Amino acid sequence: MRKITTSAYMPTDIEVIPVSENVAKIVAYPFETGYAVTLAHPLRRLLYTSTVGFAPTAVKIEGVSHEFDSMRGMLEDVTLFIINLKNLRFKLKNDSEHEVIEYSFKGPKEITGADLCNDIVSIVNPEAYLATINEDAELKFTLVIEKGIGYVPSEEIRENVENGYIALDAFFTPVKHAVYEIENVLVEDNPDYEKIVLTITTDGQVSPLEAFKNSIEAMYKQMAIFNNILSIDVNMAMTSSQGSSEHSKLLESIENLNLSARSFNCLDKAEIKFIGELALMEESELKELKNLGKKSLDEIKAVMAEIGYPFSENKLGDSKESLRKKIAELKS
Repeated sequence: MRKITTSAYMPTDIEVIPVSENVAKIVAYPFETGYAVTLAHPLRRLLYTSTVGFAPTAVKIEGVSHEFDSMRGMLEDVTLFIINLKNLRFKLKNDSEHEVIEYSFKGPKEITGADLCNDIVSIVNPEAYLATINEDAELKFTLVIEKGIGYVPSEEIRENVENGYIALDAFFTPVKHAVYEIENVLVEDNPDYEKIVLTITTDGQVSPLEAFKNSIEAMYKQMAIFNNILSIDVNMAMTSSQGSSEHSKLLESIENLNLSARSFNCLDKAEIKFIGELALMEESELKELKNLGKKSLDEIKAVMAEIGYPFSENKLGDSKESLRKKIAELKS
C-alpha cells in the first residue's frame, strides 16, 4: 500500500563495479517509480556531450596544399591519411588545453599510433594504423591537439586555423558507449522501487568513473541557473540527503538484528519495530522496558555497538528529529 508523503524516497546506495580498464557499471538505488529514468536519461546524454577529451583539430603536411591532394611516396592519399589520423585517440600529458606538435618520418616505414607518442602526448590506441611510406619518402606534418567536449565540425574550426593547415572534424568525447537499464528493487515489502544500472565504456582517455563525474558536474552547473531566482537551499537539501543515506540502517526492522527470541519479543511487545527507535533511546529508557532482563539488555547493547550505535555515544547528532519523523511515517 502506497503511503502519503511530502517528499520522494531518497536513494541510499550507490556502487561502482569495474568490468574492465575502460568499462564500469554505476548502480544507484532505490528510486521511486519514474525517478530512475528521469535521472538516467539526461545523465546518458551528458556523458556523450560533457565529458572532456582530446582531439586533433588541424594538420599541416609538408608538400600538401589541401585534403584532396596526394603525397609522393605515401601509400594513402591525404583524405585516407586524415581519416586514419582522426581514428587515433590522443591524450595530452600536461595540463595544457592546446599543443602544436611536429612529426617527421623517413621511409620505408609503417606508421602507427605508437610512433606518435612523445613527452607531450600519448596515444591510447597505439596499435591503430596511420600510414605507410616507401624508402624514398619523408613524411613531415604538424598537428594541433586541443582539449574539448562533444563534437566540433571542421567548418567551425577552419576560420581559426593558420594558413597551410587543414581543419579536421574534432571528436572530443572519450565515451564510446553509455547505456542504462532500469530494474525493480524491493524496499519495505514494496517491489515497485527502481534501480539504475548505468554501463559506461570509454576509449581510454579518461576512466568511466571520471566520465561519470564530468556528467554529474555538468548537470549541477546547468541546474544552478534556477537558484538565481528561486533561492533554493541546495546545501540543506544535500545535508538532509547525506544524513538519510548515512543512517539508512536505522530504518530497517529490528528483525535484522538477529536477536534472541526473548529479546525480540520484549521489544515487539513494547511496539519497538525499527532499529532507529533503539538508537534514539537512552540506556536508562531501555532498562525500564517491561520484562527486559539483564541478559537481554546486554545482548541489545552489544548488537547496537556492533552496528555503530552504542548507547554510550550520541552518533545521531542533529539527525534525531528527522529520524523520529521518518519512523513515525513508517509506523503510521
